[in-house]
Amino acid sequence: MNKIIRIGTRDSELALWQANTVKNKLEALGYQTAVVPVKSTGDLVLDKPLYELGITGIFTKTLDVAMLNGEIDIAVHSMKDVPTALPQGIVQAAVLERANYLDILAYNDNEEFLSSRDATIATGSLRRKAQWLHRYPTHTVVDLRGNVNSRMQKLKDNNWNGAIFAAAGLDRIGLEHENTIGLTWMVPAPAQGAIMISAMENDHYTLEACAALNHVPTEICTKLEREFLRLLEGGCTAPIGALAYIDNKEEVHLKGVLLSLDGTKILEAEFTAPLGKHEHLGRDCANSILSRGGKRLMMDIQGISHETDIFSTKKFTQEQRLKFRDGIQIDSEDFIKTSPNRIPVKVLKTEMQNVVITSKNAVEALLTNVSADELQFKNIYCVGRRTKRMIEKRIGPVKHFEKNAKKLAEHIVDYLEGTEVTYFSSNIRMDDLPDLLTENNITVNEIEAYKTKFTPVNVDKNVKGVLFFSPSTVESYLQLNKPDKIAYCIGESTAKVARVHFDDVRVAKIPVVESVIDLVNNDYKK
Repeated sequence: MNKIIRIGTRDSELALWQANTVKNKLEALGYQTAVVPVKSTGDLVLDKPLYELGITGIFTKTLDVAMLNGEIDIAVHSMKDVPTALPQGIVQAAVLERANYLDILAYNDNEEFLSSRDATIATGSLRRKAQWLHRYPTHTVVDLRGNVNSRMQKLKDNNWNGAIFAAAGLDRIGLEHENTIGLTWMVPAPAQGAIMISAMENDHYTLEACAALNHVPTEICTKLEREFLRLLEGGCTAPIGALAYIDNKEEVHLKGVLLSLDGTKILEAEFTAPLGKHEHLGRDCANSILSRGGKRLMMDIQGISHETDIFSTKKFTQEQRLKFRDGIQIDSEDFIKTSPNRIPVKVLKTEMQNVVITSKNAVEALLTNVSADELQFKNIYCVGRRTKRMIEKRIGPVKHFEKNAKKLAEHIVDYLEGTEVTYFSSNIRMDDLPDLLTENNITVNEIEAYKTKFTPVNVDKNVKGVLFFSPSTVESYLQLNKPDKIAYCIGESTAKVARVHFDDVRVAKIPVVESVIDLVNNDYKK
């Protein structure tokens, strides 16, 4: 069956150029076509920024309705304007080969304002605004709406320094400005520079016609960018950028970025995979950003409250954050900070029969003063598996270790070779070990290897539980906060201090960070 393929489009000069490009390509293949212009809400409402209109797909919704009503057969869009979820019954029929994906700055006089503290830049895009303010935080960004022609005219009519446009849009309609700069540092909108054709999923004739126009490399790249966008749950209301490309080694690269509205915060991710094994790049980029504060940032952007459930007195790594159950809101800060002391080299080079080390901080402090080869430790006793591994990797064999200081002291009392130990400690420490040794007639030569400083922060009253990793973190917490939460403790030494103040103290089965996280996860199963 031959039929006239009705091409729906917005009626701006750029949209009509895109529609006529599709028309010419289809007619070159022998199909009959007709262009059907339609005005969108985005074209009609020009007195508000796009993000304030609160409509997903503001430039595509009218065309979707026309297609569902049978008034057009296909719709031609700037792909960056298309929501990641199409209406039921409508599918992506083709993507044309991508044009220039860059954003460009058109400016009125000269470039001197780029190095000036004060300048005014116009754009209606939150993404462009956030990235500009991230790079030029003292500049002012004003809203700019309308089609490409009207926006360019507004730039000429106002005393702004410049305005930001999509390079592809200007190129397509031959609209030139005397002064332009390609913003190669600005990550474009997902699918920027690409033209997408949508059609009804049951219109096989039209789908077959459009399939001949599809450019596979562009389809691959824009799909990854839009998957990244979808997983971040962003649209016109979030500053999100993404760019994928395929290099000459047939490797697919994807860079994604999420910013706060004012540009002060930025989260970026970049991943690469061989062509054919690239399907999860969008997911990997999105998950990387979400796990590093992206969820919280998206909630801030959307004005959603996000009360912290669990607060850690030790800063978590990304890997540790990922170990918490989905839905648990985590925050963390270092409540203690350490700095090594200067220990006389002569002291450290002296042969020592029995040495006691109770933390990794002490190991680091020792090795900032001398090399491991210069230490003459015969028997090393320590607390904790991780401290033991660090000592054996960087200094030498450990004679014995225990999971806490009290148990180590009890072992030393029973099995020590001699009656004297050298204890490398902090300025803040528990008394259990030196007191027990002294009570049993063992001389303790204490050397302050490092200083511990309390650096507490105020924890929100709605936090349900706090994670503690040493007695010092408990003491630091109590300087600014009340003991009215669940205390999750890494071991018995920490729990002993916590029990003096907290009513509900829970102790990890194994004295490692992951075991403390397991404690929390088990509570959130309920």
